Amino acid sequence: MISWPLFGLIVLKLALIFFVILTLAAYLVLAERKILARMQLRYGPNRVGPFGLLQPLADLIKMLSKEDVCPTGADRWLFFLAPGITAVTALLAFAVIPFGPNLEVAGYSLPLVVSDLNIGVLYFLGLSSLAVYGITLGGWASNSKFALLGSIRALAQLISYELPMGLAIVPVVLAAGTFSLTGIVEAQSSLPFALTQPLAFLLFIISATAESKRIPFDIPEAENELVAGFHTEYSGMRFGLFFVGEYINLIILSALTTVLFLGGWHGPLLPPLFWFGFKMLGVAFFFIWVRGSLPRLRYDQLMHFCWKMLVPLALLNVLLTGAFLLWMDGGGA
Repeated sequence: MISWPLFGLIVLKLALIFFVILTLAAYLVLAERKILARMQLRYGPNRVGPFGLLQPLADLIKMLSKEDVCPTGADRWLFFLAPGITAVTALLAFAVIPFGPNLEVAGYSLPLVVSDLNIGVLYFLGLSSLAVYGITLGGWASNSKFALLGSIRALAQLISYELPMGLAIVPVVLAAGTFSLTGIVEAQSSLPFALTQPLAFLLFIISATAESKRIPFDIPEAENELVAGFHTEYSGMRFGLFFVGEYINLIILSALTTVLFLGGWHGPLLPPLFWFGFKMLGVAFFFIWVRGSLPRLRYDQLMHFCWKMLVPLALLNVLLTGAFLLWMDGGGA
C-alpha cells in the first residue's frame, strides 16, 4: 500500500511537470513563430512585452475570451470531450519520462521521473494510440464534411506511422534489454543509440514527425484543402486544447527521442538536467526547422512512403539487430 508521503511526492512531481510542460509548450509556439519568421525574412511576434515574450499570455487571454461555439447537429458530448482527450493523453505520457538520475535529498533518493515503469515504452505507445480517438471524435462529432475528412486522414496516418515508430524502438529495447526508459538511458552511458542504431534513429525521427502531424506530414490539417482539418468547427479554448495538445506532443516526442537515442541526461561536465533539456530542445528545433524547409506530401505519397519504405526498412533493422545480438551471445558463450 502506498504511503501518504510518497503519494504527496508523486502529486508534487506531477504538478511541477505539468506546470513546466504547459509553460514550455506556450513558449515553444512563440519560438516556432519567431524562427519561421527569420527563415522567411519577416518579423515574428514582437509587440506584446519585451521582445514579444508576453505573446503566449495574450494568446491565452484571447482564446479564453472567444465565444465557444458548438455547430448545429453536432454530437455535443463528444464534441466537447474530444479536445480534452487529445491534451490529457499527451500530458500523461510524461509520467514515464526520466529527466535525470536520482537526486539525494535529506538522505532520501528522489527519482526524477513520476513513475519508473518497467514497461515505460509500452505505456507510451498505448497512450499515443489513445490520442487518435480525440482527433477522430473531434472531426466526426463536428457534423462537418471538412472536419470529418481531416479526422479520417489523421486516423489513417497516425495508425500507419505508429507501426514504423514502434518497430524503430524494438532494436533499442533489444540492445538495452529492458522496456524501462530509465534502463534504456543507463544502457547509453558509453555511446548513445543514435550512433549504434542510426537506421532506427532515422526511422523514429521520420515517424515521430508524421505522428505529430507536422510538415511535410500535415495532411490532416491541409488548410488549402480542408480549411483547418479535424478542428475546423472548434473555437475558443477548445481549439486551444487541440493546439496545446499538438505542441505537448511535440515536446514528448522530443523528450522520447532524447531518452531512446541521444543518451538522455548523459553528458560531460554540466549537470544532467542541462543535458536533457539541451538535447530535447535541440530535437524540437529540428522539427521546427523541417517545418520551414520542406513542402507537404500528397496523401498517396505519404502512405506509399510509410508502407513501402519505412515499414520494410524497420522490419529489416529488427531482424539484423536480433541476429547480431544472437551472434554476440553465441560468440560470448
